[in-house]
Amino acid sequence: MKDGPAVTGRQPILVTGGAGFIGSNLAHRLASEGHDVHVLDALSRPGVEANLEWLRREHPRRISATIADVRDATLTADAAQDASAVFHMAAQVAVTTSMVDPRDDFDINLRGTLNLLEALRRRSTPAPLIFASTNKVYGDLANVPLELDGEAYAPRDAALRARGVAEDRPLDFHTPYGCSKGGADQYVLDYARSFGVPTAVFRMSCIYGQRQMGTEDQGWVAHFLIRALKGEPITIYGDGCQVRDILDVSDAVEAYVAALRRIGTVSGRAYNLGGGPANAISLRQLIAQIGQMTNRRLDVTYSDWRAGDQRYYVSDTRAATRDLGLRAPRPWRDGVAVLADWLRAHHRAPEPALP
Repeated sequence: MKDGPAVTGRQPILVTGGAGFIGSNLAHRLASEGHDVHVLDALSRPGVEANLEWLRREHPRRISATIADVRDATLTADAAQDASAVFHMAAQVAVTTSMVDPRDDFDINLRGTLNLLEALRRRSTPAPLIFASTNKVYGDLANVPLELDGEAYAPRDAALRARGVAEDRPLDFHTPYGCSKGGADQYVLDYARSFGVPTAVFRMSCIYGQRQMGTEDQGWVAHFLIRALKGEPITIYGDGCQVRDILDVSDAVEAYVAALRRIGTVSGRAYNLGGGPANAISLRQLIAQIGQMTNRRLDVTYSDWRAGDQRYYVSDTRAATRDLGLRAPRPWRDGVAVLADWLRAHHRAPEPALP
């Protein structure tokens, strides 16, 4: 179903999953810069309707929407037909969900991506496509020797500790989610190599920020904040010393926009995208910071590790910073404080609008 102001013939930028967390922030940035933006979203996740309504209020003459699923090859091709560029954010995003329904995960993440790539390949001049991949393409990294540094795991290898995981790390797909996203990642890169479709891939670490309503399955920074602000208990899976490099969504959006500007030089490349070593924190460290911010003693319990969970993942962002001219990312304490203020102001329920 297509609605909103028509942008046919004006070559809008297509954002699949554009009503989700990262997608809505990206669509807002593009529309603010004067681009027509076509959102393709199935609106299948609770809360995403509010993000689409916000986009329409902010940009009534720039935003159009097709309410459809990327598994529908015909509607996906129709949406891509006149696009000047495509940001492919639509996905099944939770490892836990992929373990329950691997076929659905496959159909959305891999078949849906292939539908989009084929639609672009069939055009006389393919539009660029920039794809949201995941750090899970590197597997659980269980072969990286770690040690505890206070309440956080850290690699014993000094270079890895200082720089993070680089793009030359061997791929090692774990869990159905890792397989579907990893397969899509490789298809996107190969369509640049085999068919000349201009593409780039971002293997993202943990993105957080405004318009994110996290859950236990996805978006743990927002999830912990939501639970703390509501005075509700928090469950940590594992020992809480697992580490991720977290990145404010505004910095992630900047990277995506920069990749489109430079697609002629970065086509066929995959980049690791996260906060880097300066923004690497453990779950326990975030809990402590939230406790200080809210002046509360948080009710935290622990449960078993979940499938495919990495005890340590930090992005080596040097290639993306160099090739895309990226600024230093927002320090994580500042970004978490901004997200907490946004959550307080919007009084949202904890059900998510996921990326």
